[in-house]
Amino acid sequence: MKKEHTMIKNSLLFFFLLIVPFLVFPQAAVSADGVLRVLAIGNSFSEDGIENYLHELATASNKKIVIGNLYIGGAPLSLHVNNVRADAHDYSYRKVLLDGSKKTRKDVSIAEALQDEDWDYISFQQASPLSGQYPSIAESLPELVKYVRDKVAPAPSFVYHQTWAYQKDSKHEGFKNYHNEQSEMYQAIVDASKSVKQLGYFKKIIPAGTAIQNGRSSSIGDNYTRDGYHLQLDYGRFTAACTWFEELFGEDVRKNSYKPANVTDLQARIAKRAAHAAVRKPFKITKIKL
Repeated sequence: MKKEHTMIKNSLLFFFLLIVPFLVFPQAAVSADGVLRVLAIGNSFSEDGIENYLHELATASNKKIVIGNLYIGGAPLSLHVNNVRADAHDYSYRKVLLDGSKKTRKDVSIAEALQDEDWDYISFQQASPLSGQYPSIAESLPELVKYVRDKVAPAPSFVYHQTWAYQKDSKHEGFKNYHNEQSEMYQAIVDASKSVKQLGYFKKIIPAGTAIQNGRSSSIGDNYTRDGYHLQLDYGRFTAACTWFEELFGEDVRKNSYKPANVTDLQARIAKRAAHAAVRKPFKITKIKL
């Protein structure tokens, strides 16, 4: 009886170990051809998040990805809604192709970009000054989501890009919405993204804002932006890309071999650790002791 009990325990343990990786790291919704296709309806913060280093991280992990970004600088969700109502051809459509090359088309509409690929994920985000103002998000997001659902069949999965708080000394006019306090802005972004998650539209929240805040707790400090709000071009953008990679592909980015040439070994370790911790705890700061 004791032997039988031990065999059952061992079988259960084996089963548990077998499924844990899939519980901890949900698998990406990759198309039948093995290519993950991601489109952001965004602005310069989506440029910072996905146009640089995400493709390289995927390649280093033997993953195939196509990335699109519908870009209007500073665009809030309300502008995207106005643009779908008017079928406005106002976007710079930036695209990272399967081979990693990049191309840009001007005067593109949201409808055109939606039909350009069989997108697996479509990302939405609020403009940075309003990123912690949930009423402004709730006012526009449902109509924009409905438009995309009605336009694309079969419907892709939706993700929400949680953006980052400004640097403590930022001169951005929108910082006044948070009394020029980074901690207040970060908490407002977290609260807003929690509320967005409860709407039920989104398969994933991309916690780039928490990843950057995690990184700020490291030896890099509050030096993650190049102008007080856009990400520093090397380790700043790399931190955001690492967050997108782990959330999209369900793989521990700390095990990814890729490092940009202009990022030091220490900065890369911090970036990957900050991103990994953010995916684990998207609404809470994790101190990075590096």
